[in-house]
Amino acid sequence: MAHSHAPLLQPGSIGTLELRNRIALAPMGENFGGLDGHATERTQAYYEARARGGAGLIILGTTAVSWPSGTSEPHQLGISSDDFIPTLAAVVRRVHAHGAKVAIQINHSGKVAANDRAHGREMWVPSVPPALPPNAAMRTITPQELSTFVGVGPHPDRYRVMDEADIAQMIEWYAAAAVRAQQAGFDAVEVHCAHNYIIAGFLSPYFNQRSDGYGGSYENRTRLMREILAEVRRRVGPDYPVWVRLDAQELHTPGGIELQEALQTARLCEQLGMDAISVSAYARLTCGSDFTDAPIPQQPGAFLEFASAFKRVVNLPIIAAGRIEPEAGAAAIEAGQVDYVAMGRKLLADPDLPNKLLANAPQDIRPCIYCYACVSEIFVNRGIKCAVNAQTGHEHEAPITRAEKPRHVLIVGGGPAGMEAARVAALRGHRVTLVERSDRLGGTLFFAGLAYAENGRLLDYLVRQMQHPGIEVRLGTAVDAALLDRLKPDDILVATGARRAAPAIEGAEQTHVWSGDELRRLMTGDRADEVAKAKLNLAERALFKAGGMLGVTDSAAALQGLSKLWMPLGKKVVIIGGGLVGLELAEFLLARGRQVTVLEPGTHPGTELSIVRRWRVVEAVQAHGKLHLQAQVQRIERKQVLWRDKKGLEQRSEADSVVLALGAEPDASVAEQLQALTTVPVQRLGDSASLAYIEGAMHGGHRAGRMV
Repeated sequence: MAHSHAPLLQPGSIGTLELRNRIALAPMGENFGGLDGHATERTQAYYEARARGGAGLIILGTTAVSWPSGTSEPHQLGISSDDFIPTLAAVVRRVHAHGAKVAIQINHSGKVAANDRAHGREMWVPSVPPALPPNAAMRTITPQELSTFVGVGPHPDRYRVMDEADIAQMIEWYAAAAVRAQQAGFDAVEVHCAHNYIIAGFLSPYFNQRSDGYGGSYENRTRLMREILAEVRRRVGPDYPVWVRLDAQELHTPGGIELQEALQTARLCEQLGMDAISVSAYARLTCGSDFTDAPIPQQPGAFLEFASAFKRVVNLPIIAAGRIEPEAGAAAIEAGQVDYVAMGRKLLADPDLPNKLLANAPQDIRPCIYCYACVSEIFVNRGIKCAVNAQTGHEHEAPITRAEKPRHVLIVGGGPAGMEAARVAALRGHRVTLVERSDRLGGTLFFAGLAYAENGRLLDYLVRQMQHPGIEVRLGTAVDAALLDRLKPDDILVATGARRAAPAIEGAEQTHVWSGDELRRLMTGDRADEVAKAKLNLAERALFKAGGMLGVTDSAAALQGLSKLWMPLGKKVVIIGGGLVGLELAEFLLARGRQVTVLEPGTHPGTELSIVRRWRVVEAVQAHGKLHLQAQVQRIERKQVLWRDKKGLEQRSEADSVVLALGAEPDASVAEQLQALTTVPVQRLGDSASLAYIEGAMHGGHRAGRMV
C-alpha cells in the first residue's frame, strides 16, 4: 500500500476472527430498534451501509441482556430471548453480504438504566450510588426537550441492591445472550464492562460500596466480571471470539477506577480467555463538559495513550476509540500502540470512509464536525442523526439514485446548502451550474469555520466536491434575466441564506456596533472593503490590509490564524444574543483574549445547538466570560450597554465593541426576484427557506439535490 493510511487497511485477526482491515464501527447505541426491542428495517439498513462502506468490523451497540429491564433507551435492541434472533440474524446477513464481519455488544445498564427509571422499574446496582451534586447543564434544557428526556418522569429512583440470587441471574443473562449471538450468526461478542453500566459499577471502587464477597477488595470487585466472562466462555466454547470493553479511567470520579487498576483488569481478562480489549473511558457527569471528556470526547485521540498503555501489558489485540482521525489511527497501528481503531461519529458522517481510504481519496471523506447532534438525539428519545450526513438513519428510505432524465440545474448561492445540493444533483447525473455573488464559496459556513474550527473541515470538503465534472462554479456572479436566458436551466434552486436585520436598539447605528453580517463580511472578504470603509478608521483599515485578511479567499484555517493577530473588535465585547451564533462567537473571542459578555433575552441559551454541544459551549462561556439570561437591552452607549435583568433592574456592561447576534430570518427576496424573471419553478433551501444552520443547510441541500 503506497499511502499513509496503509496500516489501517491491512488485514488482521482477533482470535479466530479474520478481518479485512483495522477499521471498526464503534458500538454506539443508535436507538433505531422497535419498541419491542427488535432490529427494524431502519436498524438493518444503517448497519448494512457501514459494511458496504468498507469497515472491517461492525459492532452493534449496547444490546440488552434482560430486555426490557436494564435498558437505557426505549428503542434499545434486545437479546434476552430467542424471539430476538431472527431480526438480529437479518442484520448479520446484510453485513456479511458486503464482506464485513459483525460483533454484538451485550450489556445491562445497571444504575444508568434510564428507561427503567422512566417506567418506575428498579435499577439493579451493586450498592446505592452516591448522590451527585445538581448538574448545572440541565438548566440549558428547554421545557419541550425535557418533556421527552429519557429517564425524566413522575417516578422516583428505585434501586435494587443485587443479592446473590440476582447476581446468579445476571450471569445467566449474559451467558444466554452470548449463546443467542452465536445462534444469530454474529462473528463475535463484546461484553460491555465500562461506561458506568452494571459490570463497571461492580468494578468501580467509587460506585461499589458492598461489604460482601462482591465488594471491597479488588478481587471481590472483579468477581462479577470474572464469573460472567468465565460462564460466557464456557457456553460459547474456546474458539468463539469474545472480548471486553474496559474503562481505562473513571474521570472526575474521586476514588474511581484508575489506569493502573484498569491494566490489572486487562491482564485478568487475558487470563480468562478473552480475545481482545476495547479501551474506552468514562466520566462521572457532574457538568455538561464531563460527557465530552468521556465517553464521547472532544479532544482528538483522547484515549490513545490509554490504549497504548494496555498494549504494553497484554498480548491481546487492542481496539482503540475516542475521536481518532485516520492519520492518527494509522500512525498508532504502525507504531505498535494499538491494533484496531473503532470509529463512531466519523462513520456516521461518512460510512464510505474505509473505501475512500482504500481508493487513496481521503480528500473525499465527509468530515465529522463534532457538533454532537448524533448522540444528543438519544437524550430526547430519538434515533441518532448526523448534521452533515442527511442519510444517516434514513439509509432505507433516502438513497441517491441516477435521474431517469438528466436536467440542467441552476443553483444560486454557494453556501453549504447550495454546495450539498450541487454535489447530490451531480451524483445523480444532472448538469449543475452553481453561481455565487462573492469571490469565494462557503457563505456563512466560512464564518462558522472561524468561530468553530471543525466547521472549516466541512467547508474544505464541500469546496473539493465542486470539482465534479458535472458542476460548473461561477464566482462573482449575480443572476439576472440575461444569465437565465443564456443558461436556460430546467430547475432553479436558491440557497442565498438568511436576512440579518439589526434589532431596534437605541445606539445600534454606532461604528463600534457590529451586526453579525458585517462581521462575517469583513472577516470572510465578502465585499469587505465596503464594511471596512463604514466601520473602521484609517489606522484600523491599514491594520486590516496589512494583516492579509483581504488576500485570504479559500482557507478558514488561515483566517483562524490571522484572527489571533488582528480582529476589528476591542478588548471588552458585548454580544447581544445567546443563540448558536452568539455563543460560538463568544467562544471564539474568548480564545482570542477578549473579555466577553453575552446578553440573551430568552430563558435558555443556545437552543439551536445540539444538547451536548450546548452544554460544552455554555459552560466555556460561563467559565471564562459572562452569560446573562432574560437580559433586555435598553441602549448601547459608546463604552457600555444598558440592559434590564429578569427582575427589571437596570444593569450596565462595559463594551469597547458590541456584536448584534439577533435578528436573523429567512430571506425569500432573491427567489422572488428570480421567479418574476422566469417560468421555471424556483425552490428555496437552506437559511433562505428556514433557519436551521449547518444541519438544516446540509439536510435541505441534500433533499433538494435528491429530489430535483
